Amino acid sequence: MEKLIINAVSREKRFAYVRNNKVEEIIFDRPEERSLVGNIYYGTVTKVLPGMNAAFIDIGEEKNAYLHRDVLAKYVLSPERSIDKEKKSVTTFVHQGEKLLVQVEKDATGTKGARVTGIIEIMGDNLIYMPQGRYVAVSKKIVEEKDDLRRFGMRMKTDDEGLIFRTSSTSATEEEMENELNNLRGQGAELKEKTSTLKKPGIVFKKDTFTEMVFDSISQMPDGEVIVDDLSLKKILDGRYPDLKITYYSGKENIFTVQRIEHEIDKALKRIVWLDKGAYLIFDETEALTIIDVNTGKFSGKNDYQDTVLKTNTLAAIEIARQLKLRDIGGIVLIDFIDMKNEKDKRHILETIETEFQKDSTRTKIIGFTALGILQLTRKKTKVSLSEALQVRCPVCDGTGRMLSAETIAFRLERELMENRNSDFEAVLIETTKDVKDAILPHIEMVEEWIHMKVYFSIQPSPHHHYVLKQFGNHDEIAQKARESY
Repeated sequence: MEKLIINAVSREKRFAYVRNNKVEEIIFDRPEERSLVGNIYYGTVTKVLPGMNAAFIDIGEEKNAYLHRDVLAKYVLSPERSIDKEKKSVTTFVHQGEKLLVQVEKDATGTKGARVTGIIEIMGDNLIYMPQGRYVAVSKKIVEEKDDLRRFGMRMKTDDEGLIFRTSSTSATEEEMENELNNLRGQGAELKEKTSTLKKPGIVFKKDTFTEMVFDSISQMPDGEVIVDDLSLKKILDGRYPDLKITYYSGKENIFTVQRIEHEIDKALKRIVWLDKGAYLIFDETEALTIIDVNTGKFSGKNDYQDTVLKTNTLAAIEIARQLKLRDIGGIVLIDFIDMKNEKDKRHILETIETEFQKDSTRTKIIGFTALGILQLTRKKTKVSLSEALQVRCPVCDGTGRMLSAETIAFRLERELMENRNSDFEAVLIETTKDVKDAILPHIEMVEEWIHMKVYFSIQPSPHHHYVLKQFGNHDEIAQKARESY
């Protein structure tokens, strides 16, 4: 049984994909982090750079966008042979001050503006239509019908147009796709008409990424149920999926809380993941890679040790595939399974994890076991992981997960007090935590003798151990300050 739980009533929109009562994917969409990819802009060429074969475009955003010659519509539509076109400078195809319709391919990063293309793509249910694309392509997931669809596309399109057949096209009739293409042509004409009235750069089409992600997830559900808490979105889904069971949730309590999705989010942010029978996984995410350690924990098994190892590793392989998708972890992943002596057991684990990753729409490449028994794989990184999206670097430990102990801070305090020995002051007030004070207190008489000063403390609650030499002065003054601080 599959379910899609959609929480769309607040600024942060979310949905969770649940299969067999287990959450497999959680998608977040926040206004401040919303991607511009897919948005279409009316822009003005501000600078043409022959040395880079590119141009910069003012699209009305904070930074100018980057447009390469090879994705200019004039370049793509040029009837010359490719080898002849490649010899020509970007200045042949575009000039400063020219007005262009462009679409964002990659978001702005750092000091760089967005990367855009002049080949506009208009998304449909089964087709992606390019008014000036010239080519026909088929989704990589389609194998058997690839040639037939390509021939059909060449018959449908004009010379200048381009088409991409989406995975869902395999279940659509030719008539349905022809009707869809005509609708997409109409949308292209509307965009062109809209730009004719514009006088300055700006957005002409804003992609509803959240709704499209919902559509993509529903397309992967052969059957099931959608529960949504936004009435307007429910109406859109009802019109698009008349045969799908779609339920409107109107309760006061948040839908994610009622459906226990919030609980799953909290679990997915934890370092330790518990498996059945007491075994567990440890996830360590770094910038370079993710390391997963498999532990038997309390699971001892009923037979020999190797049988216990195989059962634990099998449970781990299934859960790891789910967690990587749930946490949306991409890049290099190293899995330290419990050591298996038998090659047959290793093959079983490889087959298990390959089967589980077939349920994941994100491309994953399983490389295999190293000589040390570490399983290597890579998972395509399409966006930030769940932890990157919901968490920030800890200001106490600076992201290491560890912080300096009270004893370490106490020794540092001793050394700094020693730097102030033999001064003209009679006493010092130190602001610190209770744990640091307790660490230095058994030795305070010796410290006072070294520095020839009386030490007073002002205790401040804090999540991290620290100290501040708050004030130096005479006995009465500092003693009074210490009393006031309590």
